[in-house]
Amino acid sequence: MSLPSLSLQAGAALHPALSPRLQRAVRLLQMSSLDFSRAVRDALDTNPFLESDEGVPEAGPAPADADVEVPDRLPDTGGWGASAVSRGRTVDADGVFDTLVARTSLADHLLAQLKLLPLPERDGVLAAAVVESLDDDGYLRTPLSELAAVVPLEPPPEPDELAIALCRVQSLEPAGVGARDVVECLRLQLPGIECERRRELAARILRECVQCLASRDVNAVARKLRVPVAQAQEACAAIRRLDPRPGWRHEPPAVQYVTPDVIARKVRGRWTAVLNDAVVPHVRLNRSYAELFRRHRRPEHAELGVHLQEARWTVRNVEQRFSTILAVAQAILERQHRFLAYGAMAMRPLALREIAQEVGVHESTVSRVTNNKFMATPAGVFELKYFFSRGMATASGGECSPTAIRGLIQEMIAAEASAQPLSDVEIARQLAGQGLNVARRTVTKYRQLMKIEPAERRRMASP
Repeated sequence: MSLPSLSLQAGAALHPALSPRLQRAVRLLQMSSLDFSRAVRDALDTNPFLESDEGVPEAGPAPADADVEVPDRLPDTGGWGASAVSRGRTVDADGVFDTLVARTSLADHLLAQLKLLPLPERDGVLAAAVVESLDDDGYLRTPLSELAAVVPLEPPPEPDELAIALCRVQSLEPAGVGARDVVECLRLQLPGIECERRRELAARILRECVQCLASRDVNAVARKLRVPVAQAQEACAAIRRLDPRPGWRHEPPAVQYVTPDVIARKVRGRWTAVLNDAVVPHVRLNRSYAELFRRHRRPEHAELGVHLQEARWTVRNVEQRFSTILAVAQAILERQHRFLAYGAMAMRPLALREIAQEVGVHESTVSRVTNNKFMATPAGVFELKYFFSRGMATASGGECSPTAIRGLIQEMIAAEASAQPLSDVEIARQLAGQGLNVARRTVTKYRQLMKIEPAERRRMASP
């Protein structure tokens, strides 16, 4: 039996490798507009060969022979004039924004109420510690036992003292702050229900029928509490009008705004993609510095040579990035123009390969271009990826976009009878009648994506 021999062999093979310049171009291409603008600003701050092209020409002095009339008193336009801003206060040199009302945080709002209570110093410190431990939505998710360890008091606070401090905080406005869970939050707001009978029934529901309330099963609430269905429905409706996140009245969650990269406009009957000038960095090569460096270049100036090359790459990458985005957006509009005219049901299936062949780039480039890039249309602002989807086969042999199917499901639900809402099975059956073979679980997934409740809850929510 012979043993296998070991040998070394050399062979040539080609493997794709990205140069540092190309890697940087790819990285800049897939950035969002905000990240890309930040990267360009950093380059402007560190590269002497780059300059901003966003300067606004200043108005020069008026000619000597110009007839300029200066009024003695500015007209009151009713906007930023004295009568609209300085009512009850004189606007000083700091500007009119000093007169605007600043939003008070939840903690400041509660602490201001505590200062009005005649509390001993120790009790005030404990109540303030509870307030500082509240989350933005007004809930206390830190156990009182852990809170006792961080309060700088001697002797350490007792559990009864912390419980009393919590009760004081829960008595403040807005009602519901300081709750440990959503049931306690709603229970703290029950005194706001004017009808005593409805208030008592709502308290029983929160105490005995929370699961039925969460599932909107009014009939089960009525059976369990042995009350008429009408009374149970009124009490459940009163509970649903309470605020489960009272802290957000003072500190609403941050809203993420989207600035579109491209704007879709209809010009002479044809949809055209136009770059949003607000997201295009106006940067250019400082030719004076570049020419000066070229004339006086020496071997010890190698670092400046690197900066000059980086500046040229940056300018070229800015131009290439936005020309590619514009070309991809225009190709999308040419294929999805019916969506802009007729809505989601007119969305057609679209693959990255189709746009890549049209623009003359690789599919991976189209994928990077459509990531975190947005287009403003008359129907709303959409990410460019929204216009791509795989086709679903229809009974006639054609293809239909999942977006179009979601739009059709939404129209079916909007037109349903309120007393007899369509179940997911019935929606799937009606879609099959129109030649769209969609499984029931797919209908459920699409309905949940559109944040539409199931048929049982839509029935109970109907008047």
